[in-house]
Amino acid sequence: MKTLVVSPHPDDELLGCGGTLLRRTAEGGTVGWLLMTAITEEGGWGLERIEQRAKEIEEVRVGLGIDPQHMYQLNLPTAQLDQQPMDTLVSRVSQVFRDFEPEEVLLPHPGDAHSDHRITFEAVSACTKWFRYPSVQRVLTYETLSETDAGLDPERLFRATVFVDISDYLDRKIELMRVYASEMGDFPFPRSERALRVQAEFHGARAGFMAAEVFTLLRERH
Repeated sequence: MKTLVVSPHPDDELLGCGGTLLRRTAEGGTVGWLLMTAITEEGGWGLERIEQRAKEIEEVRVGLGIDPQHMYQLNLPTAQLDQQPMDTLVSRVSQVFRDFEPEEVLLPHPGDAHSDHRITFEAVSACTKWFRYPSVQRVLTYETLSETDAGLDPERLFRATVFVDISDYLDRKIELMRVYASEMGDFPFPRSERALRVQAEFHGARAGFMAAEVFTLLRERH
């Protein structure tokens, strides 16, 4: 299976589905990663931090077993996706879909608090029509700690319909999250090692696993 994870920011891919991605590659699947945004000097970030972030992304890519040719970075300004023309976003995402030809697409939940997550969902959704992108078989949204749980739209609350057993991959997921040290904090901060473990164990208990990641299945055809 060819799985494409779409993350608005570096760390979303691990928070939402790091264990699932590790499992996909371990089972012989091919994983692609589409990263929508980047920090820039124009956005007020220092060159040292920008270079450090690039190293973090590369370390995570290697850790997830993603081939360099399956790493796609649009480098759009972070926290500003809502200022980008939607037709431009869709066009750039479409190029990735036509190149990678994913069978499974993992994208952020449309009810997430961060506007970058919501815009990413909208842009990617336009690239999942079967008659335009016939490779796509499954489309799912993932849960992102600190974003999905912070969304307040009652019409877009996250609903777990798919539970993926990541019992064998949870420790490695947390290990990779340490790469993003600046994004982590001490419990009860949501992006903390303890919170990640508790979340996975809770979801696992809901489905008979030691640990799980959850998704909302939006479409499947086979």
